[in-house]
Amino acid sequence: MQTHTGTADASRLPDSPAACRARLAALQDEIASIRLQIAATDMRRQAVKGKPDATAFHRAKTALRLKQQERARLQAHLVGLEPGHRRDRFKDALIEVLRAEFDDTRWASLLGRARALLDSREVRHG
Repeated sequence: MQTHTGTADASRLPDSPAACRARLAALQDEIASIRLQIAATDMRRQAVKGKPDATAFHRAKTALRLKQQERARLQAHLVGLEPGHRRDRFKDALIEVLRAEFDDTRWASLLGRARALLDSREVRHG
């Protein structure tokens, strides 16, 4: 049984949403191909009433698992590349930097002003 082995370097994830989507599409094809290979091999084995080749099956299942893990990493990475998520991460970083600059009293005052501003915007925009 021929198997697909190896995955893209896990430390080198695509740096754009388009590249992530392209790799995800390729992975879907690779995963489907491995599944087809497993099924075809099993059908051939059943047709000749042969014994399963445990080594080949294990190799194929390992390749499948690695592809699925890469797919999961890419999907999680893609979420982080989406514009809205990046903006949220920036806001979190900005809050962390500003929080370190102000004492508790000043920070509470700033939070009160921010809440008031948000409330006034929600009232105007309904």
